[in-house]
Amino acid sequence: MLYKEGKYQEQTQTTFITTLHTKQARQLLIILRMVGSRALFLAIFVFAIAFQSSMVHANFQKAMYFNWGAHHSSILGNGDDLRLVLDQTSGSGIQSKRAFLFGSIEMLIKLVPGNSAGTVTAYYLSSTGAKHDEIDFEFLGNSTGEPYTVHTNIYTQGQGNREQQFKLWFDPTTNYHNYTIHWNPTEIVWYVDSVPIRVFKNYESEGITYPNKQGMRVYSSLWNADNWATRGGLVKIDWTSAPFVANYRRFRARACKWDGPVSITQCALPIRANWWTSPVYQQLSFRQQGQLKWVRDNYMIYNLCTDFKRFNGQMAPECSKPQF
Repeated sequence: MLYKEGKYQEQTQTTFITTLHTKQARQLLIILRMVGSRALFLAIFVFAIAFQSSMVHANFQKAMYFNWGAHHSSILGNGDDLRLVLDQTSGSGIQSKRAFLFGSIEMLIKLVPGNSAGTVTAYYLSSTGAKHDEIDFEFLGNSTGEPYTVHTNIYTQGQGNREQQFKLWFDPTTNYHNYTIHWNPTEIVWYVDSVPIRVFKNYESEGITYPNKQGMRVYSSLWNADNWATRGGLVKIDWTSAPFVANYRRFRARACKWDGPVSITQCALPIRANWWTSPVYQQLSFRQQGQLKWVRDNYMIYNLCTDFKRFNGQMAPECSKPQF
């Protein structure tokens, strides 16, 4: 009887293991046969669940829906292309059907060309509620011939005011460019065409809040923000240039699906399925640090950590820590 139970347990464990990477599955099965532990069986079960929920490859059609302005915006082709429109009737926006906790979110975006002053194209992750978390890309339009401003921000437990702003080293309106948010238990990195432009590190152990306990959906929108977007609101939107159109391609969420509080542990497990927990993603490489310094030295135009007047010298606590 003990032999039969043991054989049944091994077969059941093997069934779960087959959902994992083949090489890793063999290694785990060898360990399992040696140890024969029910605790290990449960650990592998959690491992399997995490693996099955960790990767989401989808396009706009399958993974997102319009939350406003659908009457004049559209998902095109095979669902891989998106067109957001702003005119005098309405802006438009889209959001993911699922929420995520950790991973990599990316889109190709071609921003509004010409006179885009007063417009904002937003691309961000956010949870909901007064204590929400949020990670932002916002592209602030400008008059014809003047460069866009890339506005980044992060909210943790409802607290924002962590802005950094940049100019770009190319015209973002003539071609598609990749904008990626990489988010793991160690740090958040904003990338433009694979070049890191900002890092927010996890100093939670030192009392600085970090977004690691709330699933966040993916949002993008195009809207009228001429009360602040261009030169602090001095330049208003020119409706004779409407409609304003932002084009998107290839939405990819290589991320852990949020399935409630259990995901707080599952999505942070240092296992192969959770590739974002690999040591290689805990710190920028030497080359990436050089790229980030180049961006900060040449294209950063605002940093909350140097705005002593705005904060009356009461700077955000992470400003006194290594930034990357």
